[in-house]
Order: sequence, then C-alpha cells, then structure tokens
Amino acid sequence: MLLKDILKDIPVISMTADPDAEISGISYDSRGTCPGDLFAAIVGTVSDGHRFIPAAVEKGAVAVLCERAPEIEIPYILVEDSRYALALASRNLFGDPAGKMTMIGVTGTNGKTTTTYLIKHLLETQTGAKVGLIGTNCNMIGAEELPTERTTPESYELHKLFREMLDAGCTHVVMEVSSHSLVLERVAGIRFAVGIFTNLTQDHLDFHKDMDDYAAAKALLFKVSDLAVINSDDPYAAFMAQRAQCPVFRFAVDDAAADLRAAHLALAPDGVTFDALGRTESARIRLGIPGRFSVYNALGVLSACTNLGISLQRCADGLATAKGVKGRVETVPTDGDYTILIDYSHTPDALENVLKTVREVSAGRVVAVFGCGGDRDRKKRPIMGHIGTELADFSVITSDNPRTEDPNAIIEEILTGVTAPKEKYIAITDRVKAIEYAITHHRPGDVIVLAGKGHETYQEINHVKHHMDEREIVAQILERRKQP
Repeated sequence: MLLKDILKDIPVISMTADPDAEISGISYDSRGTCPGDLFAAIVGTVSDGHRFIPAAVEKGAVAVLCERAPEIEIPYILVEDSRYALALASRNLFGDPAGKMTMIGVTGTNGKTTTTYLIKHLLETQTGAKVGLIGTNCNMIGAEELPTERTTPESYELHKLFREMLDAGCTHVVMEVSSHSLVLERVAGIRFAVGIFTNLTQDHLDFHKDMDDYAAAKALLFKVSDLAVINSDDPYAAFMAQRAQCPVFRFAVDDAAADLRAAHLALAPDGVTFDALGRTESARIRLGIPGRFSVYNALGVLSACTNLGISLQRCADGLATAKGVKGRVETVPTDGDYTILIDYSHTPDALENVLKTVREVSAGRVVAVFGCGGDRDRKKRPIMGHIGTELADFSVITSDNPRTEDPNAIIEEILTGVTAPKEKYIAITDRVKAIEYAITHHRPGDVIVLAGKGHETYQEINHVKHHMDEREIVAQILERRKQP
C-alpha cells in the first residue's frame, strides 16, 4: 500500500518520507519489524519506542512514524501522538474492516465478559449473524476460539483481527473495551453502533490517578458510539451520560425513569428470573446464571440487542438458552455434599457480588479463597481483605499473580484491612495449598469460592507464566483424597 493511503486521516506535522513509497506492513516492536515496514515509535510507560528506531531500520523499516525526529538518517512522518497515528494507519492498512461490520463495545469494571458472550449468543441465535468477539477470556471468530493476551489488543492486532473476522463472514463484532485501551488509543478510528456501560468500582488505580480519572477514561467510549447504553443505578451513570456525545438509553432495577427496568426479581441457585419492562413491550426473562449482578448483565444485553432491532420477546427466548461463561461463577465437580465455584472476582465489588450471591443460595458456610495481584492497584488490597473476611464465614488469603512483588508482602497489605476475628481466616501463600486447605476442612453444604483467577490457567511470577488451572488443581486434590 502507498504511504499516502496509510496516512489517510492522520494529522501530520511534517514528513521527509515519500508519500508514494510502497509500504508492505506496519510494526511497533522492532523485534517484529520486517523489510518494507513502517515502524511506529510509541512512547510507553516503561520504554520509549524512539530508542529502537535504529534496530527497526536494521530489520528493514523504510520509514518511521514518530513524535520526535529520528537521530539517524531515515525517512519519517512526524505526528503529535504516535499511538493514535498507529491506530489509524492500521485501520487504513487493513481496509477499515470495522467500518464494514456492526461494532458493539462494552466497558465498565465488572460484567464485561459475560455481557459480550450473551450479546454474541443472542445475535447468533436470533438473527443468524456470524459474530466476532474480543475480550478477556479469548477472541472468537464465530465458533473458533483464539488466545488473547489482554482485554483489548493493541490497535494493529485489533484491526488485523477485524480483517480476519470480516473475511470469515462476520457481520457483527462485540468487544470488551478497557479503560487502558481508550486512554492509549487502541480503539481510535473505530465507530461503535452501541456502547454499553456496566458499572464502575475500584480497580486500575495503579494506572488512573483516581476514580474520576478512571471514569473519564471509560466515558471516552461514548464519544465514538452512536448510542450509549448506561446502567442508571450505578453512581457514575450521570457522569457517563453527561459526557456522552450520542443518545443515551438507560437500564436499571431501581431507577423508575429508566428506559428498560427489571421487576419481580427471583434469585435462585441456578439463575435469575425477572420481568423486563420497556417503554412499549415487556417480557419474562430467565437467565441460567445466578446472582443479582446477572440481572444487570441481562438488562445491558437486552438494551443493546433491542436497539439493534431484536424484539424483547426474542431476546428473552435467546437468554433462556444461554450458558454461563468459563471462570464466571463456574461450578467444578467435587467428591461430596459441598460446592466449589471458580470466579474471576479480582476487584472489591466483584468479590462482594459473588460472596453475596453465594450467601443467598448456600446451605452451609461460604468459604472464600482469594488474594490480590502484584504490580497492580495496591489501594484495593485492604478493601478486599475486609470484604472477603466479612462476607465469608471463613477465608483463606493467598497468592494471585504476584508478578514481580513478594506474595507475602501482598498478603500483609490485604491483612491490614481485616477486622474479623482470627478464627475466621488463615493466610496460606501457596495457592495450591490454600485450595487444598479449603477442600480438606470443608463441611457439608459449604460453598467454596476460588476467587480471582477465573478463566486464567497460569500464575504469573517474575514475568513468567507458570501453568496453573484451578480446575485441574481441584481434580488432583480430589484424586489424592481417594487414596488411603
């Protein structure tokens, strides 16, 4: 592709590169640069891509997209924001595939993954569409699953994936849109037919300076959406609506003025039932995922899909056949009259939600096994320590992706928030031993919640991901318990 076509819509300050130069690809990591590439020098939080311009040139880069003129002789394009320019250049290189599909974006602290899976299920079962999905668990092209490293990929990988989805026949894409991706311009140049806000609770304050900064990042989605679907029961709903540059559709349980409301809720161990009340239609909803938070997830899904042209009753029919998502209140087999759930509750609000949900259905004790990740928001550690030990009858505080931090030091910070008596909790750093302790000391009717890892199948220590699948761990522990 000609450089001038790749630079379409990108504000250029100055350039020495030939606009008619042929560009074979784009790279932003010098290690993956190929001959004929345009190299985008990104200023990151850890390293500055401008330092690697010589390495990219050695690999065959023919021009550089940069925020500072290179110190070596190489044709360049000077821009104000190389991340933003990379996103638009990637979109142009792959022929703007997102612009040829219906894009649905989901943002918020909790509920994003389940919401995206449910929307995909409804679109496929009720309209016959082929749907692409991008999110925390995995990426999907129809039924094909692809691995993922982050919630929202970097812009180049994102548009490459959109191209694959379009070529495979996808007409819709539903994706989780993280606050990082919005601030770091990973989704620049994408227009969403619907943007959904699930909720906002404390998380990522290692990246955002405070909650308002975090909220402002989430609200960026509604500058590039044709419709904002907002949970109006959330304390940040007004914040989101005020910043939306598009019409707003509200859903709620408690807000009587919402466009779509839930009434007559029935919460059960195997799911939720409620009446969805719209402006002109209503339907009885049944979703086989337990918890009050499932009502909100369902309302967000219903709001998006009805605005995409599916009737409320057909949406109800689709949700009735929907299944749960891996790592979200996921039941694993046990060897007795107790239950083990795996859940990706790694924020204070998510941990509170899952423990309250389990409390509603447990015949015995609620036992929580949880920790906090290293190199992430430290402020939430004592909060989670307090929530976990207050809402559970017994807690095992353990390690959860310590990354480059000392797991014992993380546990000490969690313990600063604990006010429960010492007989209500124990700290066991080794996560496998923590899980084994919870299983070994279970009582009839107990529900053991393994919180934090969810779909993850690894434990990250010092930049190395060691295999750790809690489903396998539980099975191994149960096998050992059979032995005399």
